[in-house]
Amino acid sequence: PIGVKLRLARRGSVRFLAQMHNRASTRPADQFAELLGRLPSGLDLDALARQTCAIQRRRALCDGGTLLRLALARGPGGLSLKQTAAWAELIGLAHMSDPAIKYRLDKAVPFLKSIMDALLTAHADARTLHWPGRILRAVDGTHVNQPGSTGTDWRIHAAFDLGRGGFSHLELTDKHGAESVERGAPVPGEVRICDRNFASAPALHRFRTQSGSQADFVVRARWKSFRLTRSDGASFNLIEHLKTLPVDDHPQEVLVQAKLGGGDHLPLRLIILRRPAEIAEQIRKRLKRQAPRKQKTVHPNSLVAAEFLILATSLAAEGYKAEEILAAYRLRWQIELAFKRLKSLLHIDRLPARTPQASRSWLYAHLILALLVDDISQGLLDSSPSGPARRGVSALALDPAGHRLPLLGQARTRAALAPPPHPGRTQRPSPPRQLTAKAKAPSLLSPAALI
Repeated sequence: PIGVKLRLARRGSVRFLAQMHNRASTRPADQFAELLGRLPSGLDLDALARQTCAIQRRRALCDGGTLLRLALARGPGGLSLKQTAAWAELIGLAHMSDPAIKYRLDKAVPFLKSIMDALLTAHADARTLHWPGRILRAVDGTHVNQPGSTGTDWRIHAAFDLGRGGFSHLELTDKHGAESVERGAPVPGEVRICDRNFASAPALHRFRTQSGSQADFVVRARWKSFRLTRSDGASFNLIEHLKTLPVDDHPQEVLVQAKLGGGDHLPLRLIILRRPAEIAEQIRKRLKRQAPRKQKTVHPNSLVAAEFLILATSLAAEGYKAEEILAAYRLRWQIELAFKRLKSLLHIDRLPARTPQASRSWLYAHLILALLVDDISQGLLDSSPSGPARRGVSALALDPAGHRLPLLGQARTRAALAPPPHPGRTQRPSPPRQLTAKAKAPSLLSPAALI
């Protein structure tokens, strides 16, 4: 009695319909309404669908909310086109064939992108972290491949607000969209933290210019990332400078300039930290192991630079110590963990589509869900014990000797500074703490709950 293209005689089809019936019958009917309530208050999905031409004639699909629900079911819901059509028919959402759903979702790419942009705009409230009045954001990119592909097909460029604990910028491009520090407009007071792929002097100069010199950057650099001179214009050899540094674990600084086209220069402050000997040896072995695979030889300067971590920043020495900048750079790993959650929890790396429009629609649906999860998780981040530490002006703590400890939470700081237990007393491990009702994750965190 269901008008979809399924062979009910096959065991797999019968099992699928039974599962869909059970899921639909046990799920509260108002959960999707709760999700819609988390969208920006001024966002009219129906008007947006008509404006972006996602819905032109009201036939089988009449409103923007239904179109968004179909996109979420097809994308992070994990349903195929045929399964999406059967599910929509089963719950009375829409009577459409799977080719019709594909046609609608392909046309919905501007609609979905506009929803993502509206979510980013609504959650643009940045929070200071580490330094008073400064907003720390880590930028990076990740790639997604189509089925059967051996290279990069799509890139997701992101900026992660370390104070708020969520994405502040998302951008989807094909494989030709290169990573750049310029993706995402800078805001006054921002400190943008980047990996070595973003160490481009012209791009960093444009980033500073766009912000009116009110935003700064911290970027990891290779030994050959910049053409450097000293502040007086004299030539500067970074490798020779590295060879003269003392053998200790204290960061060293030097003020230089990176050459730009047309005789311009970008002032840089280099912060150099010597790595432990065992870490440097591991990097050298990896370089020697990878060189034959790329049909290259290891440059001698690369073996020298493997012993050092080099950061280039526009932050002044006054008010921004080298140790604090190094600690801030270590926070960049949070965006890598965010990408890992996208792939391991939302499975954004399992792209089933092969055409550009279908791929964009599928990926934008996942990014919308990621932003909604960020919004839901704010209640968890604000709960004890992480909430008070997250709102603090510094991500570092001081030990009794006055040294900085790169610990993000006050509880971890207290644990590190706590006196050792009594020598004659056995310390039992504390039982696991149960989540309170405030700290429990809502059911919307599950992609299956969206449909």
